Amino acid sequence: MSVYDTIIIGGGIMGCSTALHLARAAPRMKIALLERGLCGAQASGVNFGNVRSNGRPVSQMPLSLRSREIWSRITELLGADCEYERTGALKIAFRDEDLAVLEGHVREARDGFGLAVEMLGGASLRQLFPWIASGAVGARHSLDDGVANPRLVAAAFGVAARRQGVDVRENFAVASVSHSGAAFSVVGEGGAALVARSLVNCAGAWGNLIASSFGEAVPMQALGPQMGVTEPLPFFILPSTSTVNSPIYFRQVRRGNIVFGGGPRAEVRPDLVRHYSLPENTARHAALLRSVAPALKSARVIRAWSGIEGYLPDGLPILGPSATTPGLVHGFGFCGSGFQLGPGVGAVLAELVLGGATKTPITAFDICRFAQAASQEKRA
Repeated sequence: MSVYDTIIIGGGIMGCSTALHLARAAPRMKIALLERGLCGAQASGVNFGNVRSNGRPVSQMPLSLRSREIWSRITELLGADCEYERTGALKIAFRDEDLAVLEGHVREARDGFGLAVEMLGGASLRQLFPWIASGAVGARHSLDDGVANPRLVAAAFGVAARRQGVDVRENFAVASVSHSGAAFSVVGEGGAALVARSLVNCAGAWGNLIASSFGEAVPMQALGPQMGVTEPLPFFILPSTSTVNSPIYFRQVRRGNIVFGGGPRAEVRPDLVRHYSLPENTARHAALLRSVAPALKSARVIRAWSGIEGYLPDGLPILGPSATTPGLVHGFGFCGSGFQLGPGVGAVLAELVLGGATKTPITAFDICRFAQAASQEKRA
């Protein structure tokens, strides 16, 4: 039996970031990071790679801003190039009634949180970005937002954590977790057993299985994002781009490929570990892509993929201490928008493990909110 101070379950961006921040803050701690496959191979490695603060719920903004500061020094922190770039982001409106929604976002982001964001009218939009379809009436232009390569980021956090002394165990599938009152016990499917004083649940779409083991199940649904990529083209699209009323988003990598994705997300089975893209969605997204950027009408799709993400009814994650078990901390269920938050989530979870509190407001993400809602429904 291996003994640690802390065990982290889940080797996505949340878990690997937590491991690195813990190891840097407390070099003498014995930390184990357990991942059922390879670090970053699940949702953290198959998402769009959006590093955005704009358009988030107000409750997420302090966490997002903390994460943004870490992103600004990500290469130095990880000792690796994750293709992070502040490209800016466009949210395009094709209807006049959608402009008011975008203008509200701009005021909130700029006045409330000091973000560099502006509204562009139709003429200015086409002057700056002539590849946008002529029907666009305006856009929100977020200058501080950016992108990174999701296939590199979580894996780089894992490598950096291992370099810092963390025992990173890949291909370690968890069979059971328990708490004796004094310590947590984690047993792998191969029979290996680990114990620790504290446990961090960063198991992503499988996080509810861990929470349920300690009597705090939440109504989480597993869904699969639909992604695709085109052949390489001459580079001409800098900002990450989406629209107000169309389920399509896309960006161009420096190598020339157009990465795209959108809804609807498909229901998936987490027990199968893998999810595959739906051909009909890929065809629909390709058509929508061309309607927003007509210059892509001849671009050929060369690959499509999906993943498994956890979604909660209110669109907010679970982040904070367990309500039932001292020493247990949760960080899962990021509803398809956790990539940008990952570095900041790791910093927050490390603070919670080390001192039981964090300087970043996270009350809105308390796991108790679902038990309270259920209790109110029963009384009604």
